[in-house]
Amino acid sequence: MKLRSHIFYRPYWPYLLTDVALLSVSFFVVLMWFPLSTQIPFQKYWAFALIFSGVWLVCSYLAHRFVRVKFMRVTLSIGRLLIAAAAVFLLMWGYMTWMAEGSNYSIWVLLTIWLAMLIVSFLFLLLFHAYHYALNAEPEIERAPERGPQPVLGAPHFYDDAQRENIRSTLIESSGERVVPYMEKHINLYSSNTYILRTSELFNIQKLKYYRFDAIINLMPLNQVRGINKMFGVVNDRLPDDGLFVCCFEPQGVRKRQILKKYPPLLNWMVYSIFFFYKRILPKLFMTSRLYYDITEGKDRVLSKAEVLGRLCYCGFDIVDEHKAGDLIYVVARRSFRPQTVQRRFYGMFVRLNRVGKNGRVFKVYKFRTMHPYSEYLQSYIYEKYNLREGGKFKHDIRVTTLGRFMRSCWMDEWPMLINLFKGDMKLVGVRPISKQYFSLYSPELQQKRTHHKPGLLPPFYADMPKTLPEIEESEMRYLIRCEKKGTLSTDFLYFWKIIYTILFKRARSH
Repeated sequence: MKLRSHIFYRPYWPYLLTDVALLSVSFFVVLMWFPLSTQIPFQKYWAFALIFSGVWLVCSYLAHRFVRVKFMRVTLSIGRLLIAAAAVFLLMWGYMTWMAEGSNYSIWVLLTIWLAMLIVSFLFLLLFHAYHYALNAEPEIERAPERGPQPVLGAPHFYDDAQRENIRSTLIESSGERVVPYMEKHINLYSSNTYILRTSELFNIQKLKYYRFDAIINLMPLNQVRGINKMFGVVNDRLPDDGLFVCCFEPQGVRKRQILKKYPPLLNWMVYSIFFFYKRILPKLFMTSRLYYDITEGKDRVLSKAEVLGRLCYCGFDIVDEHKAGDLIYVVARRSFRPQTVQRRFYGMFVRLNRVGKNGRVFKVYKFRTMHPYSEYLQSYIYEKYNLREGGKFKHDIRVTTLGRFMRSCWMDEWPMLINLFKGDMKLVGVRPISKQYFSLYSPELQQKRTHHKPGLLPPFYADMPKTLPEIEESEMRYLIRCEKKGTLSTDFLYFWKIIYTILFKRARSH
């Protein structure tokens, strides 16, 4: 990252105006609600507020806080904030000590204002960087140029009875008796073109010859692998067309059940809360993820089923089957394509999703994250496996977190869509914005009508509460036809009050 080295530069106005807004809010809150010795705080401190604000903005400018860059490390942003804040406090303390002795300004007011501004600026920085980290996760998979048709290099030979028994006993000792029949169902374990290993180290897979094996099985749980995406990417490159890969992992529910069973009531939930924070929250926060992986070396990590399956799809595999055996889940995946990149993706509280809008234009919808990481790559798999339930949602959506289900029930996940409303991508009432995969399930006639209108925050779904996909299509078709015949404005006005009535009196909820 290359920054301007000279002192004077053109400030990026959105950053500067944000600081002005934060200064205004900080002064208003402190002077309005904090206990002060004067009865007229605004009259006494208006000049002080202007001087403090001016000093803050100048020091922030000199600390290069208003330089616009495509991406800045959070540590650098916080460092510049602390430098500017320290300079402001020293300058204002000097001003009050030597230049404003007769003004009776309180040092406690200075300290309170300074702390308030420092805290709100720090929180804003965290939110700003969390937002940008979250938006690094795009829902599209970039495909690299394919290598051309590539079958396995050599014809297989099959092992004799003694060798077969040795392989079976090794698998049983490593993974248990229930795993062998499952693998035999999908893979020829006794072929020379099947390679079985148990490793968390990448070089053990990198040393394999390209296209030498049509099936690779790794019996080491992914919980002990630091670079999961890198490992999947190397396996993808080593396999021939339609080659199979088998991996396993311990799902997060197993660890939760073990902790709750091990400790007495109340204490078990306290222990689990600490465990959850350490294992599930710290690795996902942009400020602590690097430290977490440096301390743990990526070992004994907690993984959800949605995350593992999503990572496989992201790294160019199709899910063939999954099987629970003891505390582990085994997954059989088929190489589908070569991905452009298999680097680690960052996730935060926000997500930006591709949705089909007016004129068929794909735009980004802003939402709070309610799903496990990598869940956006699983939509086709979830639809094929679980299909839809009432309301057009998936019957068993493993992608949604426990907190996410609560947020969806209160529509909290959709609050950031107000950004789309202000940007003009959406309107207040209209058909809901849907993904390309969901859009493809609709009839051609409804697809065409949908592209003539903007999607909305409040869909007609909540006016008549359809239960199945055909009923949802009929509901949206009635709304769109009425828009064409009666006019969009009058139709939206009518549907708005129908939706409000359904939500308030019929207890309609999102799922």
